[in-house]
Amino acid sequence: MPDYTGCRVGPRLLWLAVLLVVSWSRAGGAAAAEPLVGIVSRYLNVEAPTMGGMQVWSDIRVRHDWRIQRNVLTGHCRLLDEQNVRRRWGTKEQCFEELERIAVGESIPKVRGRVVITLHGLGSTRRGLEPIGQKIREQGGFTVLNVSYASTRGDFDAHAATLRDVLDGLEDVEEFNFVCHSMGNLVLRYCLGECSKDEAGRRILARLNRIVMLAPPNNGAQLAERFKNVTILEPLVGAAATRLAKEGREFTAQLKRPDCEFGIIAGAVGDEEGRNPLLSGDDDLIVRVEETKLPGARDFVTVKSRHRSLLYDEQVHGYTLRFLTSGYFIGESERTPISN
Repeated sequence: MPDYTGCRVGPRLLWLAVLLVVSWSRAGGAAAAEPLVGIVSRYLNVEAPTMGGMQVWSDIRVRHDWRIQRNVLTGHCRLLDEQNVRRRWGTKEQCFEELERIAVGESIPKVRGRVVITLHGLGSTRRGLEPIGQKIREQGGFTVLNVSYASTRGDFDAHAATLRDVLDGLEDVEEFNFVCHSMGNLVLRYCLGECSKDEAGRRILARLNRIVMLAPPNNGAQLAERFKNVTILEPLVGAAATRLAKEGREFTAQLKRPDCEFGIIAGAVGDEEGRNPLLSGDDDLIVRVEETKLPGARDFVTVKSRHRSLLYDEQVHGYTLRFLTSGYFIGESERTPISN
């Protein structure tokens, strides 16, 4: 049988194949669709530009600016290059094999050394952390991997599982560091807890160095709790945000506290009124300052900034880089640790 891999086909035929995959997936789940994905993708694989992954794609393997993503609706995977061009789609195994083949031909090295992984918050993508990642890469000497997950689809266990997939694929990394924004911090803490349950995961934990938490809802989120009974929002924000709204501090109290050094940057106004009249105390419009605090933090600092603006604030960039390299935001004598 001839191999038509890489051939160009009419868009109607391609969309028909995709619809068949989606229909089979909905009928029997992603596992049921996988055989069809493998067969169809062998003959209908074309390179195509993409948006890089929005709210239905989660990274499961990252090699520098290349990544393999899984679709949370169908279960099929795709391989994107550094320009977000889809180079392959199909099963996870097919995409893994294609990445290894391309890596040899195009000299894409494995990720090694000191790595910083960035993780975004609810409703965002990895692009939001590209500015801070660029500063860390250029001035800190780290390899930076901006990781995406389908934050509005799936619960924390699903998000943590995809992050674990990424970490498992970085077996040559000597040192892990993280910079996480908002809900991404809870995904990380959930993942760290899961890693502590098996030997391979504990080897990952042993390579953890430092974490910078940007506006983390470490003690629940009062704003989310105010809308916990508005069921119409659940399909929009997803199971993870809904769980945070309904369980709040009860849920976050169960998450693992990092064993490595970690620091917290909170957005604030600097008074007791804050920005959001729906919230009590100082806040960044979304998360209250008191909600960000977590015992064991090596350093804590507030910045006059809104929740999402933290990602683009030059002062925050400087604080983050300094903590990753030195273990404090301003200076050793100016550290403000949070006691246990």
